[in-house]
Amino acid sequence: MALRGPAGLGPGSRRPLDEAVAGAVEREAPALLAAGGAPEDDEEDDGRGRGLLRWDGFSAWLHCVCVVGFDLELGQAVEVIYPQHSKLTDKEKTNICYLSFPDSNSGCLGDTQFCFRFRQSSGRRVSLHCLLDQFDKDLPVYLKKDPAYFYGYVYFRQVRDKTLKRGYFQKSLVLISKLPYIHFFHTVLKQIAPEYFEKSEPYLEAACNDVDRWPAPVPGKTLHLPIMGVVMKVRIPTCHDKPGTTQIVQLTQQADTNISVILPTVHEVDIFRCFCPVFLHSQMLWELVLLGEPLVVMAPSPSESSETVLALVNCISPLKYFSDFRPYFTIHDSEFKEYTTRTQAPPSVILGVTNPFFAKTLQHWPHIIRIGDLKPTGEIPKQVKVKKLKNLKTLDSKPGVYTSYKPYLNRDEEIIKQLQKERYVASLMPLQKSISPWKSPPQLRQFLPEEFMKTLEKTGPQLTSRIKGDWIGLYRHFLKSPNFDGWFKTRRKEMIQKLEALHLEALCEEDLLLWIQKHTEVETVDLVLKLKNKLVDSRSVTRLKYSVKISVFLEDTGFHHVGQDGLNLLAL
Repeated sequence: MALRGPAGLGPGSRRPLDEAVAGAVEREAPALLAAGGAPEDDEEDDGRGRGLLRWDGFSAWLHCVCVVGFDLELGQAVEVIYPQHSKLTDKEKTNICYLSFPDSNSGCLGDTQFCFRFRQSSGRRVSLHCLLDQFDKDLPVYLKKDPAYFYGYVYFRQVRDKTLKRGYFQKSLVLISKLPYIHFFHTVLKQIAPEYFEKSEPYLEAACNDVDRWPAPVPGKTLHLPIMGVVMKVRIPTCHDKPGTTQIVQLTQQADTNISVILPTVHEVDIFRCFCPVFLHSQMLWELVLLGEPLVVMAPSPSESSETVLALVNCISPLKYFSDFRPYFTIHDSEFKEYTTRTQAPPSVILGVTNPFFAKTLQHWPHIIRIGDLKPTGEIPKQVKVKKLKNLKTLDSKPGVYTSYKPYLNRDEEIIKQLQKERYVASLMPLQKSISPWKSPPQLRQFLPEEFMKTLEKTGPQLTSRIKGDWIGLYRHFLKSPNFDGWFKTRRKEMIQKLEALHLEALCEEDLLLWIQKHTEVETVDLVLKLKNKLVDSRSVTRLKYSVKISVFLEDTGFHHVGQDGLNLLAL
C-alpha cells in the first residue's frame, strides 16, 4: 500500500508505508522492547534521525489541519486541508464543518477555544504505524487512542468586519488528531492561531513543517517541541507512573533557558473549575459517569460544554470511560438521530450541547446538567440544585442538575466543607461591586503572611489530615521559599488580569455614547485615550470580546483614526 503524497512530488520520493515503518521498527523497537517499554524521562533526539519519511513525524501527532470558513451560499465549508494529501471522507468533512463553529445562539465574539469528538467513517483503512502502536501500549489506559474516533481542537474567531458582506469575520483553525491530549493541543493553537489569522496559508504550512520535525510522542520522555519560534516542553504520562500523581516537567538543565512554554500536563482539564457550580453534587455525578448513565450537559457555549464533558470523563480516572462522549454535539451531527430517538432508551453517552432545541429533544433523558458561564479558577459560584426533570423545559431554565437519581453512597461532608472554605489568596480580590467603569480598577489587597497564618488555625489541614505534625511550621517555612514566591506571583498576575477584565466588562455595559453627550470634549478625549490603551492590552481570549465593543464605540464616535498626537492636541 503506497503512501499518497501531495501533488508535485516526483517518482521515488515516497516508499511504501509498511516498508518505511518496518525499517523504523527494525531500528528502534528492539531497543524499546529490551528496555521494557518506553524509556523514562530521557531527552529526545532532534526528531529527524528516526529514519521516517516526510509527514510521518506530523502523522504521529496529527491527522491533518483544517481551516473552516463561512460562505454566504454554502454555509460552513472546509477551505484548507493540510497536508494536502490528508484524506477525509465527505461525511467527516461535514461533521468537522458543523462542529468547528459555535451555534448562532452562543454569541461567541472574539476568540473561542473548544474541543469536539466525532466518529471515524467506516471503511477507512487503518494506518500501519506499528511503532506508534508500540508507544500506545505504554500509555495509561485512559490516554490510549480509540481507533474509531477523531478529536477536533478548535480555535474560532468571530470579529466585526465591515468589508465583508456578512459584517463579521468568522473562521476556525482546527487540529484533527487521534490523540486525546486536550491541554497540549489547546496550547499549540494558542501559539499559532492568532498569527495564522493575520498571515494566512504560508504561516500554516510553516507551522505544519515544524510539527513534522517533532520527535515521536513517546510516553515517559521529556520532549522539546518547537513551533514558530516557541519551544514547548512536555512529558506524556506512562502506564508505569504512580496512580494519582502527575510528574510535572521542571526546569532542570541550563539548556531550558530556551524553553518558552512548560506544560505540567498534556491531557487534564481544570476539573475543580468545571465542577465548581455543581461541586455539592460532584459525588453523585461521579457515580453517574462510573455507571455509564446517559448524561447531557447543556451549556451557553462550546467552551463550557466541552470543558465540562471532559471533566466528567476525567473524574473517574485512572479508570477509562469506555462509552461514547461528545464534548460538543450539534443537531447536524451524523449521529443526531441515533442519539435523540425516543423509540429506545437513551444510550450510554455523555453529550455537551448549546442549542436550545436540545432542551426539548432530550427531555426524555434521565440526567441533565444545566450550567451557566464558568467562573475563573478560585471563584466559588452559587451552587445549583438537584431538580425534577419535568421542570426543564428550555435551555433558558435555571442552572441545575435535573435527575431523579438516588446516589448509592452518602455525600462526604468533609470534602464539601473543604471545597466551600474561601481561600485566603482569593479573598485578596476586591469585591466586584467596588469596580467602577469610570475609575481605574481597584488594587489587590496585600498578602500578609501573619494574617494568612491566623486563618490556618481554623481552616488548616491539621484539622482534617490523617498526617500529624507541625503543619503550621511547614507553612511558615513554605511562605519563605522560592516555590511559594513563584506560585504567588503567577496567582497575583491572574487576579490582576481578572480585575482588568471585570473593569472592561463594567465599561462595556455602560452606554458610552450617552456618557459623552453629558461630558465635556476634554473628558471625552481622556476616555477615548484610555479606551485605546485598553485595546492595546486586550489581546487575551477572555478580554477580546470586550475590546470588540470598544472598537465599535471608537468607530461610531469617529475617534478610531485619531493618533496620539492628534488626541493630545485636541485635548489642549
